[in-house]
Amino acid sequence: MTPARAFRDLLGGPEPLLAPQVMNPLAAKLAERAGFKAIYLGGGAAGYVNGFTEAALTLTEFVQLALDIRSACPLPLVLDGTCGWGDPVHLHRTIAMCEAAGLAGIEIEDQLMPKRVHHHIGIEHPIPRDLMVSKIREAVAARRDSDFVIIGRTNQIRKNQRDDAVRRAEAYKEAGSDMLFVLAPTPDDLRFVGERLPPPLMMMPLRDGLANLGMSREDLHGLGYRFLVDPMTSLLAMHKALRLSYEAIARGEPDPILGSDSQASELDQIHETIGIERWLAVERATVGEGGG
Repeated sequence: MTPARAFRDLLGGPEPLLAPQVMNPLAAKLAERAGFKAIYLGGGAAGYVNGFTEAALTLTEFVQLALDIRSACPLPLVLDGTCGWGDPVHLHRTIAMCEAAGLAGIEIEDQLMPKRVHHHIGIEHPIPRDLMVSKIREAVAARRDSDFVIIGRTNQIRKNQRDDAVRRAEAYKEAGSDMLFVLAPTPDDLRFVGERLPPPLMMMPLRDGLANLGMSREDLHGLGYRFLVDPMTSLLAMHKALRLSYEAIARGEPDPILGSDSQASELDQIHETIGIERWLAVERATVGEGGG
């Protein structure tokens, strides 16, 4: 079964499929260990981890990161494909590389390319609807695996253009999008979208994570939302943990999370996460414990 087929099957479950942001292979393996069935590589987090924003990252950088994650973790991985890295013609290489990396699907949004940093503070730069329709059509035409999921995205609600957001999404569906993602900042916006567009729908909270959304997963499923992504919680948790850790090390104090006596046990946890005993067993059986 391909990752794309597995992802589609998961979307057909009795409740929404929840996927966390993963920034690297270790994060992906931790997500798998926590019991998630799918994972998400978002542009925002990938940009921040590189010390800038997704506006400066290239297709090949994203595909290499996706390949690293897929090499370590078998879970279906969906990529935030920003704006597809180009015009309609460029979508052919984008889709080919994403499929070659073993991705389950890609999210493509109707923003200006190259993407603007202003997107991160809520200022959008939408392209004409017809141009985005052409991009979706070429993405569909480019894929070799018909199960590979193409997600059409618009952020027009953030521009207070609800009706335009729905019209755009309808056009993207007609162009061949397998799933629609209308970024909806509030529960009222989510209901507006869910009552007007067909499932499967994707959603992600802008702030405070899914746990503080104010809507249950059952409510979201009833509105047609089948794919729920938490794009920031794990990134923010990592940033806070590292920030506090480095500050403590600089002061000569114990790490505030690890304390003074749990470093060894956490290293054991890392070894368990990466499955080090499996690799040690290979060495014992091939080169022994003393070397080659």
